[in-house]
Amino acid sequence: MMRSHDRPPPVAKMSLGAAEDDSASEIHIPADVDWHMLDKSKFFFLGAALFSGVSAALYPVVVLKTRQQVSHTPISCLKMSFAIMRYEGLRGFYRGFGTSLTGTIPARALYMAALEVTKSKVGTVTVRLGFSDTTAMALANAAAGLSSAMAAQLVWTPIDVVSQRLMVQSCNNSIKTNTLPLVSAYNYNNGIDAFRKILYTDGVRGLYRGFGISILTYAPSNAVWWASYSVAHRLIWGGFGCYMGKKDENDSGYACSFRPDSRAVVAVQGLSAAMASGVSALITMPLDTIKTRLQVLDGEENGKTRPLTMMQTVRNLVKEGGFAACYRGLGPRWASMAMSATTMITTYEFLKRLSTKSQESFTS
Repeated sequence: MMRSHDRPPPVAKMSLGAAEDDSASEIHIPADVDWHMLDKSKFFFLGAALFSGVSAALYPVVVLKTRQQVSHTPISCLKMSFAIMRYEGLRGFYRGFGTSLTGTIPARALYMAALEVTKSKVGTVTVRLGFSDTTAMALANAAAGLSSAMAAQLVWTPIDVVSQRLMVQSCNNSIKTNTLPLVSAYNYNNGIDAFRKILYTDGVRGLYRGFGISILTYAPSNAVWWASYSVAHRLIWGGFGCYMGKKDENDSGYACSFRPDSRAVVAVQGLSAAMASGVSALITMPLDTIKTRLQVLDGEENGKTRPLTMMQTVRNLVKEGGFAACYRGLGPRWASMAMSATTMITTYEFLKRLSTKSQESFTS
């Protein structure tokens, strides 16, 4: 709730061409809240609470995606869901969630800090270099997505390894077919037990299994997503401005000044996020499948269990189903990314405005 001495965040005025002539409709949309405008303690505290809720809501889709990726044969989401519910109950959809949530808080903190700092710095530099607003925004968002993903993976990769092993370890029991290779030589009781056994067996290297390909997956994925999001966001408002300009000219012959309400702003943010997720999921899906298998599956050599190499993982995938095997779990991943991105960006923008300092604080 806004206190009496707080002021609303600044508003940007976007002038967009209406038709072939010089008439235009001015759309007043909320301006981006920069890093220096934020109350950092409030930003990170509220962010941890809000994003924990988002993670809990979307976690079952991540479990489905992960199990599909490690399966030898294609299994539909519906069949997988029914099997999990039948043999494991609702709890099956939340295997590894405690571990994932524990890592989400510091990983998100690193992610948001790197995102905001990079976006602010790169945005300033690109504008000074003379790039257009659209290009500068896309470049700043791409650089921010790249740096934030790399920072977050330092925390997230070990959490990913542990939580994904917990997600799939009972998969052979729930899907009564030979759909999985050797997932692990151990049966894990919980996240701490898994962490201890992985560390004992493979050392720190085991916890960072797949770190390189995680960077190769998430860094470009985030860069593509944030760049696509900024372009889609601007294009949608641009198209809306053209529509408003034509409508106003037909009705009165004059251009108008339009201020969208919060529902319109959230709708545009959500649509932009869904569009960006589709682009990012299609581009990076094969790398995500390889990453998941590297982190979860083991091979057997001379009677000993050994981690699979990247080349062995790729060969197994191609042998199982050709290039199409790399896209197993695309539906859940796209849905997960779209839902996560839509809730994330709307929650993120809401969080930034909740955490904005009073006008006096950052103008003094």
